[in-house]
Amino acid sequence: MSTTFQTLNPATEKVLETYSYISNEEIGHRIDETHSAWQQWRNSSFSERARHLRRLAEILREEKTTLGHLITSEMGKPLEQSVAEIEKCAWVCEYYAENSEKFLQSQHIKTDASESYIAYAPMGVVFAIMPWNFPFWQVFRFLAPALMAGNAGILKHAPGTTGCGLKIAELTRKAGFPKKLFQTIAIDIPQVEQVISNPKITGVTLTGSTKAGRSVAALAGKYLKKTVLELGGSDPYVILDDADLDLAANECVAGRFLNTGQSCIAAKRFIVTEKNHDSFTQKVLHLIQEKGFGDPLNSPSLGSMARSDLRDQLHHQVTKSIIAGAECLTGGFIPETTGNFYPATLLTQVRKGMPAFDEELFGPVAVIIEAKDEEEAIALANDTEYGLGSAVFSQDTRKARDIAEYQLAAGSSFVNTFVKSDPRLPFGGIKSSGYGRELSLIGITEFVNIKTIYIK
Repeated sequence: MSTTFQTLNPATEKVLETYSYISNEEIGHRIDETHSAWQQWRNSSFSERARHLRRLAEILREEKTTLGHLITSEMGKPLEQSVAEIEKCAWVCEYYAENSEKFLQSQHIKTDASESYIAYAPMGVVFAIMPWNFPFWQVFRFLAPALMAGNAGILKHAPGTTGCGLKIAELTRKAGFPKKLFQTIAIDIPQVEQVISNPKITGVTLTGSTKAGRSVAALAGKYLKKTVLELGGSDPYVILDDADLDLAANECVAGRFLNTGQSCIAAKRFIVTEKNHDSFTQKVLHLIQEKGFGDPLNSPSLGSMARSDLRDQLHHQVTKSIIAGAECLTGGFIPETTGNFYPATLLTQVRKGMPAFDEELFGPVAVIIEAKDEEEAIALANDTEYGLGSAVFSQDTRKARDIAEYQLAAGSSFVNTFVKSDPRLPFGGIKSSGYGRELSLIGITEFVNIKTIYIK
């Protein structure tokens, strides 16, 4: 196993930093430190926790431009989107600072006892394994509720965004949280089991690929650790016969190409009925052809993809789909330029059996699938191993709501807009997209001891 690794700027291909993996002995030491900090933190009041979390939100906003540059330099998203990501992190801090005490107050239940109620107690040190695509937001949507619940955290970030992970730990200390309450550790994949197996780790949360989720779930099962997994997605967007096609095209394209298409909840499959197929395709093609890539610091429509191997994999999926009969209306090539760029791409004539239908395309590639009618469109939407997000477009809001609630198999179903996460609403998936929920009241209760108190 190599003892060092580097972070690279994906737009320039230049080395940013060189880091060293910590030793197995150091892993145990770090966990001990965080557990000791938690022993004190677990007894803190909600007002104390909220004070630090509000200060953290203030720091995020004060430093959002600098932090945005850090995100862009490590994973390549347009700077404007990086700054917006920091703003969203501040929002989730404020949301949990404001609402956590209410969410976790004891619930009294009438029984034959003199008194009986449900209490919510801190669980302990939660191990977070987080990805590179939203290197601050993915961490904060776990971290804010964890800290407000009285927990502590250990973070293994994606290697390419190690600088972001270390910076987040630094910001928590700057906001007044105990020094070792939240730590970022640089470890390699073979060292993950050592962390999960440690008795002082009480839960594991992972956002990442389905493959990674299966591996972590197996380890967590082996050591009986609670898990929350937010994994891949191939989100279907169903455009019904009566949809507003201008609205649908704009929302589908916006949802597909945000973050250069590198999002689990991106709009990955546009499923449109035969009646609207040609018109919708032309509208989408026009919007996609307006999206250019360039220096992420200049906030173009598309930044660079995070790594060259990810771009190569995406291009391989596109090429295989074309060989199998898909038609590429724009894009679909690797540019002869420095950086991990890939153009906005549109594939049509996509059918089951092609990578563009069966697999998750993690990058700036939109897919249009034709259905003969609305019934087939819904069936095609559900014909996937994934179940993270979904959307339906119709001017009949009541019909669209019923389809979203009862017919689309996903953790989230949106009507007439693209899927996005919101601190006020639970977020997560079903099937191969994982289990458990983040955000909202439900998210903060995932890593607490829901304890029954019974007094006779």
